[in-house]
Amino acid sequence: MKRLRQVVAGEPAIESELRSLAEQADGWARATEAQLRAAETRLGRLNADPASKLGDMAIELRRVEDLYAELDEARTLVAGLERRTRELRTEWLKHHAEAAPPLGGTA
Repeated sequence: MKRLRQVVAGEPAIESELRSLAEQADGWARATEAQLRAAETRLGRLNADPASKLGDMAIELRRVEDLYAELDEARTLVAGLERRTRELRTEWLKHHAEAAPPLGGTA
């Protein structure tokens, strides 16, 4: 996700790359959400079982915390990419509008 971070930070990107990054970021967020749900389910099972070891619960709790942090990063980058995509598209439209000859006029 290095390139995603670079584009969100302001580096230029072309339209096809923006679409590809958006798909990758969305996939990352969805995969992380699924992992988080699975970890929360495992933690719930461990918590419900009186024979569960505290160490096992601690490991799963750390996993849940790490996944929450990763999901937060993914969502932040997705939102940043959406903002950056709007900026780049606006710049592109503005550039082409300024470069175009006036309507009905001669160049």
